[in-house]
Amino acid sequence: MSIAAERPQLPFARPNILDLAPLYEVLRREAPVTLVTTPTGDPAWLVTRFEEVRALLGDKRLGRSHPEPERASRITTAAVLDGPSGDYDTEEADHTRMRRLLTPAFSAKRMRALSDHVQHLVDGCVDQLLVEHVTTPEGVVDLQAGLAFPLPVAVICRLLGVPENDREYFASLSERMANYAIGDDAHQARDEFNHYMAGLAETKRARPGEDVISDLVRAQSADADFDYADMVQLCVGLLFAGHETTVNRIGLGMLFLLTRLDQWQALTADPAGRVDATVEEIMRLGAPGDLGLLRYAHTDVDVAGVTIRRGDAVILSVNSANRDPSVYTDAETFNPDRSERTHLGFGHGTHFCIGASLARIELRVVFATLARRLPRLRLAKKLDELEVRTTLTGGVTDLPVTW
Repeated sequence: MSIAAERPQLPFARPNILDLAPLYEVLRREAPVTLVTTPTGDPAWLVTRFEEVRALLGDKRLGRSHPEPERASRITTAAVLDGPSGDYDTEEADHTRMRRLLTPAFSAKRMRALSDHVQHLVDGCVDQLLVEHVTTPEGVVDLQAGLAFPLPVAVICRLLGVPENDREYFASLSERMANYAIGDDAHQARDEFNHYMAGLAETKRARPGEDVISDLVRAQSADADFDYADMVQLCVGLLFAGHETTVNRIGLGMLFLLTRLDQWQALTADPAGRVDATVEEIMRLGAPGDLGLLRYAHTDVDVAGVTIRRGDAVILSVNSANRDPSVYTDAETFNPDRSERTHLGFGHGTHFCIGASLARIELRVVFATLARRLPRLRLAKKLDELEVRTTLTGGVTDLPVTW
């Protein structure tokens, strides 16, 4: 196709859950900043090359808010990354306050203190999988339901102070919020999630604990500029992102490893020595969604020979940037031994993922433990037989394995 003659329509069809659409390679080479049509039919700029994605992630001329929200391009009908968020006049100050409030809770030191707890949880999950393997006639167990989902949920519940018994409820809300195929029900789910979190916040106000939601409730009470609705939405965002992304990275990571048995065998031969590099390669190549990070231009921005006008929507394709052959040798190959360790899997700049240390700890413990305790692990279905979730965060609905 001629990129100049047509405006590509997102999302681009992928050959499978691990590989990106071939069109991304064409765009990186011919049109790294190009106009596309979003799934809702609106125009947006798609940025696909590492250099520009990294630069724009750290560019304060782009934000999540919009100078005229009612005129903003919409991305999907889901209730996550569907359009602008936040207040255009106060976005930077609001973001600074959020980072200041959350940085102590998500500090690397505090995250390392959680390592023993994460190891205990992972061992408990593996113990249960071993029981199921013996008691199931086919010897097939679901790694998604038995480990990839319950572990991140348990960890984020403990950190935030959310009752783990509610996990099926808020997981269902998360699924609906991020689903781009169910229309208005996605936004109804967001309203229900806000209502749930507001109730939990009031419970914390009456009986505060040593957890992040209690900290945010206290901070909102003490700061007249910290809007109550913003506090509730922040709590929802933390709970959603705190489990969704890690759940999917565990599943995708295992798919990369179990479809490349030489890499799985290398990890099982030296779990402690190889797990860090393996996790970073999973973060680079594990593409959990088919779109990207949504931003809006707060002023005109010139990039890669293109002028992005004030108010224009910009989709930063981290997935494509992390496979840029100008940065990575054999960029499409899963190779933990590569010398290029940098990636944008946790973002960049002021919006760098505040939960990166926590995610790394969870992923390291999961993959090292599985390699050590279940070295004969293998997939029980072919890659193209797995059901892919119709959500912005992607991933698989189940992950049948055996050994």
